[in-house]
Amino acid sequence: MATPDDIRRLKRVDAFARMLDAQFRIPFTRFSIGVDGIIGLIPGIGDGASFLLALYPVVMAHRCGAGIGLKSRMLFNILIDTVIGSIPLVGDLFDIGFKANLRNAELLRKFVEKT
Repeated sequence: MATPDDIRRLKRVDAFARMLDAQFRIPFTRFSIGVDGIIGLIPGIGDGASFLLALYPVVMAHRCGAGIGLKSRMLFNILIDTVIGSIPLVGDLFDIGFKANLRNAELLRKFVEKT
């Protein structure tokens, strides 16, 4: 059974993931972008900062008792986002569609609901 602390962590991760990946709707499209996509535009430090921010859900998954398999999947999503996201222009467009933080929040949600 999920603990009240796990539920609070999940809510924080959900809000954090939305802020990073889908906070702002792009006008006249069905796409959204978050803080991750915006800071990723900063040459040199943007992708590194996005990488560090994306580790927060993994830390919360660890605190919820997630195993190495779940944390590895989350880290793999971050790795894909960071590597492809570091390619100029292509990476910025990729960030709009891939949304690693929302994927990781969903992974954590499924884990918490199962426990």
